[in-house]
Amino acid sequence: MTLVLLPGMDGTGTLFEPLVKALGSEFDVVIVRYPNTDPIGYSDLQVIASAALPKEGPFVILGESFSGPIAISIAQTCSSRLKGIVLCCTFVRNPQPSFSILRSLIDLIPVKATPLNALSFLLLGRSSTFELKSALAQALDKIDPAVIRARVKAVLAVDVSAQFLALKVPSLYLRALRDRVIPKAALELVTNLSPRTEVVQLDAPHFLLQAVPAEAARVISSFMRRVEFAVKP
Repeated sequence: MTLVLLPGMDGTGTLFEPLVKALGSEFDVVIVRYPNTDPIGYSDLQVIASAALPKEGPFVILGESFSGPIAISIAQTCSSRLKGIVLCCTFVRNPQPSFSILRSLIDLIPVKATPLNALSFLLLGRSSTFELKSALAQALDKIDPAVIRARVKAVLAVDVSAQFLALKVPSLYLRALRDRVIPKAALELVTNLSPRTEVVQLDAPHFLLQAVPAEAARVISSFMRRVEFAVKP
């Protein structure tokens, strides 16, 4: 069984290190990495993620934050080897509708000038550590500002609710109780569309997989064991 990890907005995949370490060796892990200089949107990133899927054996896709819509879209085209989908602190539709009117101003955002402490407060809160802040800084340093702006624009326009409604595999949603980025309304939309979605809420910030990797790994591993031999409805 393989776990395919789709990264958050940084796209580097390096921030998965704490989770991968906590998962141990029970499952194979594939980390998808997005281009760090090419400002492309969801459809092109989906092509990249699809190409990284394992060629044989069962697998589960995990979409973290920005990548939730990509995980959902991929699931619609996967073979029967896809056994489930994990959505972590993410959304099926723009999670901040009020920000849509600002879409034309996104190109003016001084991405590189945003203080690291402010980002740490937003993404990590009281779970911030020197190691996590350093990992965040290193990941962001690799990304062209135009790429971040393009991904923010993509989030404001995305809507994969129809695809999620048609999903045929089991789904697990991991919600951070201290999430300052994705509101509870994003989870409520998920459960309205698919009441059978399993929901696990953890005492964590938006960077749930980084702040509480052991707890997240236990939940994800349990889900993968349950769905490996499950029969699709």
